[in-house]
Formats: sequence, structure tokens, C-alpha cells
Amino acid sequence: MPTPSDISHETIAQHLAQAYRLRVARVELLPAGASATSAAFRVIADDETRYFLKLQQGAIDPPAALALCAFLHHDKGIDAVMAPMPATDGTLSTQGHGFDWTLYPFFDGQSGFDRTLSDRQWIALGQALGAIHRTQLPEAPLAKLPKESYAHQWREGVRRYQRRFINGTAGDGIVQRFLAFWEEHAEEIDTVVYRSEQLASILLERPPRLVPCHSDIHAGNVIVGEDDRLCIVGWHAPIFAPKERDLMFIGGGNAWNQPRQQALFYEGYGPSDIDAVALAYYRYERITRDVLELCDRILDSAKANASAEGREEGMRRMQSLFVPNGAVAIAHQSYDAVT
Repeated sequence: MPTPSDISHETIAQHLAQAYRLRVARVELLPAGASATSAAFRVIADDETRYFLKLQQGAIDPPAALALCAFLHHDKGIDAVMAPMPATDGTLSTQGHGFDWTLYPFFDGQSGFDRTLSDRQWIALGQALGAIHRTQLPEAPLAKLPKESYAHQWREGVRRYQRRFINGTAGDGIVQRFLAFWEEHAEEIDTVVYRSEQLASILLERPPRLVPCHSDIHAGNVIVGEDDRLCIVGWHAPIFAPKERDLMFIGGGNAWNQPRQQALFYEGYGPSDIDAVALAYYRYERITRDVLELCDRILDSAKANASAEGREEGMRRMQSLFVPNGAVAIAHQSYDAVT
């Protein structure tokens, strides 16, 4: 079966004409996000209106996630949420030629990793996230979003690797460098996993209020445009969870660590009443998840479908977690605020 990026522009034009009654003039493959299972295109209609088309082998955004985005954008008026365009039959995605098709308005901009948010954009991001968290959702299909369970799958995954390392692991130079780095930070990695579990137990005993959360609102999922506009994308796994599920990204060790940025965000967000236990838990849990995914990428490259370049990038990401004032150090600070 061809990959999504192999599909002909004529086939794209035909499908969009049939499913969306869209008359396509040009189609351009976009480099960002292209893989063996997905591809993105800029589609220009004959009236020069631009659209963003995502093709995926297997649904990347579940129907409830697409419905949530449409509800937040259209019904609640949260313009920063990128909502899919309905097909002629009213569905928010279509199928054809072995792929799932999702069509969006085109938003011209760069990710928050590549472009700094302006002061107004920081306030706007806070306003948008605050509005999302305060939204009362109607019944199905929106109510079909999963709910936070504080699952142990990431922690158990890291522990499996810890047990595996006890007996030694063979591999190439990247593997050996990774193992040496792990040995150097083994005690701290164990602390991260242990504290994640400890805090999960507390939250299970006295669960905070659950709200609609994006769940992965890092800088790469915020597109920064001109005229202080921005767009929130990447709604792959929205969830009902404590608001700290999203708020942990603000000042949590990625590109958003400046106190001024955080102050502007919360100016837009409004009164927050942050649960310190939940904030610390999500920061540790995110690190645990990242560590597991990086172990898979570097040590089980076939399983993770990772190239040598991807494994080297994984090694750099692993190192970046433990730098001074990085994600691990910030998680420790959050934990100290609890205790």
C-alpha cells in the first residue's frame, strides 16, 4: 500500500470534490509531519482559499476529539481551537484510498518551538485554555472522551527497562552511550518513577475535579501566526482530567520557562487555584512517559520504527531532560512545593 505522501494530487482533488464539493486548483505536500503513515498537504481551491489536509493510515484523531474541537470552536466560540471542516454528509473526517482524511482551514504560522509568542499571544493562550477548562460538555459523542485514571503503564514500562539493564544490554554505539547516561542518572530516574507513583496514589484517594484537557499542549502544538493570532492543534488524545494535566506545560521544562511568559499566560487564564499535588504528578508522569518512549526508540528501534538520526535525536532529548533547570529539576521543585 502506498504511503499517504505518495498519493497523487489528482486523487486528492477528486476525493475532495466528491467528499467536500471543493474545487481544487493546486495541492502542495508539506514537509512537516510526513511519515510512513501520515502526510499533510496545503490545498488551494480555485478561488485561492487555502486548506490544510491531513491524511492518515488509521484514525490519528478519534471521532470524539474531532467533535470536541468542532464544539469548542463553533459552539463555544474559542477561535484558537483548530476545528475540522465538515464533509458534505456532515462527518468531520472521511475515508478513501486506504486513508482517513481530515480537512481544516489553513492557518499560516510557525510552531511555538520555532517562534516566540508575543505578549498578547501569551494572554490569548491563557484565555483559550481557561475557556476550554471551564467548558461544560454535552452528552455523547463529546462525553465519550476518556477520563483520567492515573494509569501505571508508563511507570511499569520504565521498570521493565530497569530490570533489563541489570543483566546488561548489547547494542551499537548509541545504545552504549544511552546506557552510560542511564547509569549516571539511575538514582534520579528511579526517584522520578517512584514519586509519580506516590503522587498518583494521593490523587486516587482524593481526586480533583475533571475538566476537558488537550493533554499535550506543548510549544509544538501551538501555531503562532501574524497579528498576534495563534492556533491550538494536535488534539490526538483529549481527556477529562484535572486542569493541571495541561497547566504543567506552562513553565514545565520545554520552551516556556520564563516567569514573564507564565505571568502573561495566567493573566489570560484567570484565577487558577492550582493543585500542587496534581501539578507535580503530571510533571513526573510526563518525564516517565518520555523516558519510556526514548528507551523504545533507542533500544528497540525496529519496534519504534526509528532511524539512526531519530535515535541520535532521542539521545539528545534524553540528555535535555536532566540539564540544570530542565524538566526533571522543575518537577523536583514542584514536588518540594507539595512536601
